[in-house]
Amino acid sequence: MGNLLNWKRRDFIKAGISGSAGLIMIEPVRAQQIKQEEKITNTKLVYRTLGKTGLRIPVVSMGVMNADNPSLVDAALKAGIIHLDTAYVYQRGRNEEMIGKIIKNYARDSYVLGTKVKTDQAEPETGLGKEQSIIQELMDKLETSLKRLQLEYVDILYLHSLKRREDVLFEPYLKAMEKAKKEGKARFVGFSTHSNEPEVLQAAVDGKFYEVVLTAYNFKQDYQQEMNQAIARAANAGIGIVAMKTMAGGYFDKARTKPINTRAALKWVLQNENVHTTIPGMTTFDQLGSNLTVMADLKMNDQEKKDLELGMLMNGLYCQSCEVCVKQCPGRLPIPDFMRAYMYAYGYRNTILAKELLSSLPTGSKLCMDCQTCTVNCVKGFTVAEKIKDIARLQSIPDEFLS
Repeated sequence: MGNLLNWKRRDFIKAGISGSAGLIMIEPVRAQQIKQEEKITNTKLVYRTLGKTGLRIPVVSMGVMNADNPSLVDAALKAGIIHLDTAYVYQRGRNEEMIGKIIKNYARDSYVLGTKVKTDQAEPETGLGKEQSIIQELMDKLETSLKRLQLEYVDILYLHSLKRREDVLFEPYLKAMEKAKKEGKARFVGFSTHSNEPEVLQAAVDGKFYEVVLTAYNFKQDYQQEMNQAIARAANAGIGIVAMKTMAGGYFDKARTKPINTRAALKWVLQNENVHTTIPGMTTFDQLGSNLTVMADLKMNDQEKKDLELGMLMNGLYCQSCEVCVKQCPGRLPIPDFMRAYMYAYGYRNTILAKELLSSLPTGSKLCMDCQTCTVNCVKGFTVAEKIKDIARLQSIPDEFLS
């Protein structure tokens, strides 16, 4: 027993020394983080007004979707990035919960919070689902989001991922959003869109209801002229324009060895003054600092222009969701959604979000297995069948192995 006690004492002392060494190793890391935070806090900000909402916010806001470090979000707020973007589904609710714990320490009028909700009950083109149940589901999800965020209201409430004109003008959606405003649970309402953006932006103008649109917009889209015109019409109608997918996936390859010049990509978006703010995703202090310093000079230098010109010739991970492929596919698979899941997994390293998107798709388990040859000719040059088979593997992996 005495030997055992001596061994435990020696082991404890050894462990203590090792632990102390670990603390010594951690100190430089913390010191570096403090330096980063000081640099971030002293960054110049450029503001634009978010349409008829009247909200005056920096042109760089924070997409919190992939962030899981409370200190990073706190540093962004302290640096003046007052607009945070999240959603009901992000990190299965943990994203909203994390934000809620942070913003409770800030005055309510010192930040702008946007979140998104979605219903799975209806498709506008078929009219499935009872109107009241659709409205109730959206309101229930909003209530859940508010509890997670520890808020009585959000500044911007979006309908998540609308794809067509019918979605934008779907009566139950309009009534649900109107109800949220009347009950004081949302100051302003809008929708997000990843595909057919010019069409849905025009629908927002015609409908004269939505105040904000969160739209995909980047240098990789082939239909830039249409996008610029649609964004201009919406902005002129008083609609606040928030740009997402500004980094076009972040990388040109799944191994993440060929990064996109993200500073140049962000500057490209901000050259369009009809874009009022952007929500690039940030998961590190370096990314936060880089995105903030873009505001020091929004003009692209010669090297940044060359990088984007070269990038336009490369495939990358970003799918522009043009849906040309869907008509070519015998199974009418929702290929753009698979491509987006592929980007989430390989570009963002967010396999949980990728799997959640895959799980929401009405498809079978033998994807692309029955076709001898793929008949899809992607306008961006993607090997569609190969990518679908690759990303579909996620469906069979237990959630606890994903991150």
